[in-house]
Amino acid sequence: MMIENELQKAISQAIQAAQQQGELPAFDLPAEIPVEHPKQEEMGDFATPVSLQLARPAHMAPLKIAEIVASHLPTLPFVGSVEVARPGFINFRLSESWLTSQVEEILGAADSFGNVGIGHEQRVQVEYVSANPTGPLHVGSARNAVIGDVLASVLEAAGYDVQREYYVNDAGSRIRALYETLYARYAQALGIDEPVPEDGYQGPYMIELGTELARDYDRRFLDMFREDALQEIGAIGLRRIISQAQEDLAVLGLHYDHWFSEQSLYENSQYEKAMDILRRGGYIYEKEGAVWFRATDFGVSKDEVLVRSNGTPGYFASDIAYHYNKFIERGFDKVIDVWGADHQGHVPRMRAMMQALGLDPDRLTIILYQLVTLKRGGEVVRLSKRTGDIITLREVVDEVGADAVRYFLLSRSADSQMDFDLELAKQQSDENPVYYIQYAHARISSILRFAQNIDYQSGDVSLLTSEPELGLIRRMLRLPETVVTAAINLAPHHLAYYAYDLASAFHGFYRDCRVVSSEPGEEAITKARLKLVAACQIVLARALGLMGMTAPTVM
Repeated sequence: MMIENELQKAISQAIQAAQQQGELPAFDLPAEIPVEHPKQEEMGDFATPVSLQLARPAHMAPLKIAEIVASHLPTLPFVGSVEVARPGFINFRLSESWLTSQVEEILGAADSFGNVGIGHEQRVQVEYVSANPTGPLHVGSARNAVIGDVLASVLEAAGYDVQREYYVNDAGSRIRALYETLYARYAQALGIDEPVPEDGYQGPYMIELGTELARDYDRRFLDMFREDALQEIGAIGLRRIISQAQEDLAVLGLHYDHWFSEQSLYENSQYEKAMDILRRGGYIYEKEGAVWFRATDFGVSKDEVLVRSNGTPGYFASDIAYHYNKFIERGFDKVIDVWGADHQGHVPRMRAMMQALGLDPDRLTIILYQLVTLKRGGEVVRLSKRTGDIITLREVVDEVGADAVRYFLLSRSADSQMDFDLELAKQQSDENPVYYIQYAHARISSILRFAQNIDYQSGDVSLLTSEPELGLIRRMLRLPETVVTAAINLAPHHLAYYAYDLASAFHGFYRDCRVVSSEPGEEAITKARLKLVAACQIVLARALGLMGMTAPTVM
C-alpha cells in the first residue's frame, strides 16, 4: 500500500463530501493532491497543504478549509490522528498499532519489499556508458555506469520491463583512426617505422595493445595488403577493447542485456529505413555536397548535417537510425539515454529527430550527468599513477572497491558536479557513509547470529512502542515511496539518501534499545525486537541491492 496515494484519495473524498453538503463551494479539485512529509517530525508523519491551494477558488481562509476537510475525512486504518495546523496544513500521524503490524508485513514480503506496480510492465530501455571503444573506460564513465545501472534497477522494482543496453560505436571515422593507430603501434612493436596518424590515439594503452598483437600474430599483418591488414587487425583490437570494457564493468557489478553494434544499423538497412522516413517527410535536403536534416522545422536553432560531403554518415545519422531501431523496430515504450553534460546541445535535435520520425518526443529522456573531480584528501587527482595518463575506471575500483565507487557516484543528483574523495572512500569509520550503512547490516547479522538459539517467530510486535522502535519502522516503510520517487523523477540518488537515513535510524535504535536481554521478564520484548531487527535487515539489504552494493554480514 502506498500511504500517499491512500491519503490523496481520502482528502479528495473529503473535499467532495464537504462540497456536497454545502460547507465548501463548488470548484475543480487540483490535478494532484499534495501529500508530503513535514520538515519537522513533531508535526506528524504526513501533511497536506491543499487548503492553501484552495483558498482562492473557495474564497475562504486556508485554516477554515483545513478544518472542514479534516472533519469529512473517512476513517483510515493506518491513521492514528489528524490535526489542523496554521496556516492551513492537515497533519496525519500513523497509528502505532498499524506501524508495528508492518514489521510482520515486511517479514512476509521479504526480498520483494519495496516493489511497486506503477510501471505496469511498460517496456523501457536504459542505454548507458556507451563510451567510444577507442581505449579503456575512464573514471568519468563510472558515474554514467552507476546512474544508468541503478536507475534500471529502480525501474524494475517499480514494475517496468527494463532492458539494459550498451551502444558500441564501431562505425565511422573514429573507428578508422583506431584501426590505423593499432596498425602503427603493432608495426612499431616489430621494429617498423610506421607513424601514428595525426588524428590517431596517443595513449599508452595503444602501445600496450599493439605490443600484444605483435606478440600474438608476429608479422602476419605486415605481409597482407594494407587495407586488409587494417580491417583485420582493427577488428581484433576492437574486440579486445570491448572485452576489456566488459570485464571492467563486471568488476563494478554491471551486466548488460544487450551490446548493440552501430555498424549493424548499416548492415541491416535500418539506416536506410530511417532516412527514407525523413526523406518522405521532407526533412532532408542537400547543400554543398552534404545531406542535411531540417532541424529548424522543429524549433532548433540550426539544421544538422546527416551525411558529410565525402559521403560518410555523421554521428547524428547513426543516432537517428539507432532510435528508429529502438522505438519502431524493437518497440520500446520509453527510452532513457544517459549522457555526459557536454552533450547538452545535442538534446534539442534529438527531440526534433523524434518528431520527424513520427514519435512522441516525451518517450525519449536524456539524462545529463556532470563531471566527477577525483580527490585524495584535499588534493585533486588528475593523472594515473600507473601510466601518467587518464585515470581508468578499473584503477579507481581496485583502489576503493566497487561498493564505494557506486555509492559515492550515486550520492549526488546527476546534474550536480561532485568531488569523489578516494581517502574518505577507504576509511572504516562513521565519516564514510558506505562503511556507516554497511556496518548497520553487518551489526544486524551479528545480532541475529548471537540470538540464533532464540525462536523469535512468535514475538509480539505490538510491544514495540518506544520512539526508537517506532522511528525505525517509519524509516523502513519509506523504501517503497523512495522507489516511486526515484522512478518517476529518474533520480536514483534518492536511494543513497534513503539508505543512509535508514542506517542512522537503526544505529540510533541499537544505541537506545537493548535487543537481546537475559533479564527476567525481558523475553517477550527481546523476541519482538529480534523481529524488528530481522525486518530491518531485509529493508537495508534491499536498499543496498538496488544500488548494486553488497550487504556484508561481517565487518
